[in-house]
Formats: sequence, C-alpha cells, structure tokens
Amino acid sequence: MTKPMRTTVLALAFALGASIAWAKLPPAPPLDEKGKSAAEEKKAKDAAASEKAKADFAAATDKMVKNRDANLKKAGKPVPKPTPVVAAAPAKAAAPAAAPAKAPEKPAAKKT
Repeated sequence: MTKPMRTTVLALAFALGASIAWAKLPPAPPLDEKGKSAAEEKKAKDAAASEKAKADFAAATDKMVKNRDANLKKAGKPVPKPTPVVAAAPAKAAAPAAAPAKAPEKPAAKKT
C-alpha cells in the first residue's frame, strides 16, 4: 500500500471512529434547582472576578504611566500630554458596490 493511500485510509478510519464515539454520548441532563443556583453563583463569581481584573488592570496602567512620566522627568525629556480616547462611532452599513463598467468590446478581426 502506498503512503498516500495508507494516510487516506487512516484518516477515514479516524473520522469514522470519532463520529461513532460522538454519536453515542448522551445528552446533558436538565438542570435542577441546585444546578441552577450553582450556575447563578458561578456567573456572579465570574462577573466579580472580571470586575476585579479590570480594576487591577487600570491600577497597573496608572502605575506604569506614573513611572514613565517620572523617568522622562528624571531624564529631562518633555512629558507628552495624554491623548483623550474617543468612543468609536458605530459602523455604517456598507453601501452596495456599483457594478464595474464594462470596457467596450473590440470588433472581431475578419478573416479573409
């Protein structure tokens, strides 16, 4: 058996085996009251962790900017003014593109 043929057969066998294994998995059972309350707790914990991460990131950014400004002052260089961040405008719907103009066709040369 040639190498490309062997590779193809192995890939097909793997795909068939994976599809059979996947088809036999039972569906997840519906959540009961304990499961629903646990999911709500997890959602609340995740939201709190997300807020803490945002606050930590903001604090680290402020510390970094202060350190940079102090280093620039120490080196005698001008400290750049902060650039205000403007919220991005919502994206406009793309207008349909006009059909490209066709180039005029040249008359076919006559054969004599």
